[in-house]
Amino acid sequence: MDLMEFYKGNVFDAYKFMGAHVTNKGTLFRVYAPRAYKVSLIGEFNGWIPQEMNRACDGKFFELFVDSAKEGMQYKYRIYRDENNFTDHADPYGFGMELRPKSASIIRSLNNYKFKDSKWMKQRTDFKDKPLNIYEIHFGSWKTKNGQFYKYNELYELIIPYLLDQGYNCLEIMPLSEHPSDNSWGYQTTGFYSPTSRYGTMDELKEFVDKCHQAGIAVILDFVPVHFAVDDYSLANFDGYPLYEYEDAETANTEWGSKYFNHAKGEVRSFLQSNANYWIEEFHFDGLRMDAISNIVYWKGNVNRGENAGAVQFIKHMNANLKYMHPSIMLIAEDSTAYPGVTKSVIDGGLGFDYKWDMGWMNDTLKFFTINPNDRHWDYHKLTFSMMYYYSEKFLMPLSHDEVVHGKATIIQKMYGLYDYKFPQARALYMYMYAHPGKKLNYMGNEFAQFREWDEKREQDWFMLQYPIHDAFNRFIKELNHLYLKYKCFSKYDYDYQGFHAIDFDQNEKVIYLFERIADDEKIICMFNFSCYEQTYFYKTDIKKIKLLLASDNEIYGGDKKYRRKTKNNKKGGFEFVMSPQSAYFYIVENESEIKKPVRKTSVSKTSKETK
Repeated sequence: MDLMEFYKGNVFDAYKFMGAHVTNKGTLFRVYAPRAYKVSLIGEFNGWIPQEMNRACDGKFFELFVDSAKEGMQYKYRIYRDENNFTDHADPYGFGMELRPKSASIIRSLNNYKFKDSKWMKQRTDFKDKPLNIYEIHFGSWKTKNGQFYKYNELYELIIPYLLDQGYNCLEIMPLSEHPSDNSWGYQTTGFYSPTSRYGTMDELKEFVDKCHQAGIAVILDFVPVHFAVDDYSLANFDGYPLYEYEDAETANTEWGSKYFNHAKGEVRSFLQSNANYWIEEFHFDGLRMDAISNIVYWKGNVNRGENAGAVQFIKHMNANLKYMHPSIMLIAEDSTAYPGVTKSVIDGGLGFDYKWDMGWMNDTLKFFTINPNDRHWDYHKLTFSMMYYYSEKFLMPLSHDEVVHGKATIIQKMYGLYDYKFPQARALYMYMYAHPGKKLNYMGNEFAQFREWDEKREQDWFMLQYPIHDAFNRFIKELNHLYLKYKCFSKYDYDYQGFHAIDFDQNEKVIYLFERIADDEKIICMFNFSCYEQTYFYKTDIKKIKLLLASDNEIYGGDKKYRRKTKNNKKGGFEFVMSPQSAYFYIVENESEIKKPVRKTSVSKTSKETK
């Protein structure tokens, strides 16, 4: 490793130099602790009796070769602040750790597992012009085995068939770096290079990703580059003084009870960007979803505190180089701010992400569906506002874990009204989401309308599928997912104006919306009635023939048999639709020669009587 580049923050493979590296004669340990008085190595191989390490390189590193140290053995670094005061730390670059509450690092070899996904890797894509349907999952609470965690090599046997059946082509996994508290969901990290031992070993995780690739499923890992847990065996005051965090406690402390990384320091940058590259290079992850980017761009995530120039420079440098090394990966920002250029390339002045979560769309949409349908006309443009700013970034539409915890209620529970009344609204909501430009993300449990908020301590409520209304809802979501994957107009031009056309966004009183998704010779008309009335709508157009692809009020999805859609060409140059309350419809234009004809102005007929 080039030390000068390490200190400048230009290294992306520091883990190949640092940490514990197995050879056929023993293991070489190396740790960076610039202000330490001395460092000793303790572990299973020496009976936990300290062996003093040698100063190396420029004197800020410590190293020791131990011929009796073998793969699978535990170890720690005993780091002295002065002659009498020390703390035992896990290895910052350690490739394995004990299961909580224990905290020793474990010697692991990087080179045991041989991937079999060469075909996938050669053809891998960032999905910009393709459908990207993400299923977000927490491994520990998706399903459990007699209350215990499934292992990585068990999970792929369950998850892959489920994803293929349900119509998801990408899996996003909440953080897998080692963490001490299940309640943190992995966001309070202690072992950044250690796949959590809750679910097995490094090689078993590699096999999980490999099996997904062989089945045609992309895998994204949740990555936490903003902060770290304060446990004394981890990174805090690592060499007896602040090393990875800011010197000033006020600046270092986060709102989550953790420590902010000091992204202005070169050695911290090299640590983090090497970690990002480690998951991509060594595990073949197809992308990273980066947590809390608002706390990168602004001091403590507060726009009033101003831009954090050092952190912004770090994220630009990391993203640009990761994309240079791995052009087909996806870098995704969870960012709730209006900071410009998040998904612009670094060379064009942006942060270099491929996608940004559209938190504005998510908040506006979920707020809209909590409103009494009788009053939604007042908030009609909550659902059209997203298109006012949409093309400023490459957005991804998320209904994530953050929206189903902490008293927020699950997606189905957020819908206005009592139990039965929530389902038609949720079906219509999801059709609106999948028709809206942008890639998609749905959290586990949403696909069968789970009412109970997510709890990391128990598995999802799979028993709900025994109830006809939930089973029908899941059938609907599956059909919607597969339609999204099948028809290119839902995704090919997500970030190009030609892929979307608003037909009618002026039906405030009726709470009706019409728009088209378009791709080359394919066009789908998307119709929504979010009122509590049955609506009759006349769509004036030159199109002669359309076919219904999906109707949210279909009885097989739990729709009300009272409502019968009436769709006809009335010979007046258009179609007349009768739409159920809280309903959505997709129609595909069947005559390809008509698709590129201009759309004529629409008019609306009177509204029918209010439904009970």
